[in-house]
Amino acid sequence: MIEAISLHKRFGPVQALRDVSFGVAQGEVAAFLGPNGAGKTTCMRILTGFLPASAGRAVVAGFDVAAQSRAARAALGYLPESVPLPGDMRVREYLDFRARIKRVAVRQRRRRIATVVERCGLETMKARLVGRLSKGYRQRVGLADALVADPPVLIFDEPTVGLDPNQTVEVRRLIAELGAERTVLLSTHILSEAEAISGRIIIIHHGRILIEDTPAGLQRRVHAHRPIRVEIAGAAAPACRAALAELTGVRRVAAADDAGSHGGEWHGLAVHHDTETDLREAIFALARERGWRLRELHREDLSLEQIFRAVTGADAGKGGADA
Repeated sequence: MIEAISLHKRFGPVQALRDVSFGVAQGEVAAFLGPNGAGKTTCMRILTGFLPASAGRAVVAGFDVAAQSRAARAALGYLPESVPLPGDMRVREYLDFRARIKRVAVRQRRRRIATVVERCGLETMKARLVGRLSKGYRQRVGLADALVADPPVLIFDEPTVGLDPNQTVEVRRLIAELGAERTVLLSTHILSEAEAISGRIIIIHHGRILIEDTPAGLQRRVHAHRPIRVEIAGAAAPACRAALAELTGVRRVAAADDAGSHGGEWHGLAVHHDTETDLREAIFALARERGWRLRELHREDLSLEQIFRAVTGADAGKGGADA
């Protein structure tokens, strides 16, 4: 239902997208994951017809976005990262206005508005002026706008921006429900959000697709690259570091990023390894055998940039994009 075929986009000297290709099927939620400036928003704007591609094709619901723009736009609902809303209209009035623009049939309009108001948690806000809503509720109004015409394809750019934790959980649940019957592509720079919502993750960096995989598949790829944090009594640290380096699969043992932050008694080490085997048991057994005072032993979380380096083996190219 969504196809990006060798998309390129250049803004003057900046190559924002470089041969981007992927597809999202009906009944699938795919997360477009990348840091700010990776190219996510540029790609989504091309898919929604807001920007022309420099080269390549974008197809939505079987319609070429450039050649059949009206039909493609009619088939999709779009939630931009910054939702442009009129502050002087009431929520229900605005949704009625948008339903008319999107040519929702008169006999269906009231039912569709009532449905999206309920699904997006706007019941208590429907008579309030949009300009008096919090950022989180404005985001919900944008989501209701994307849904009001009941489109088969949905594209959401950072859909949980500005939401509090409870609202974030509700929106994630709604997106998962929508994905059971529609085609959903959403962008985020939060790995945990991509894992919570989507069945497939598409990682983009510097305008290039680095990897496509399921959340479980991505975790398997990254698993062996997550360093193990060991915090041990400072007196044993030199011997500990040398002994840990001798364990099978250990690539190197380095001082942890926050080494020394707890004073001289405790010393933090980061054990980097090349094996999918969980080395924590072996490290604990070694500490017990040697009589080390062990205070901490766990896998460290990786930043998004570290994940990119882990799955590619190096920094992912040079260049830039808008978002």
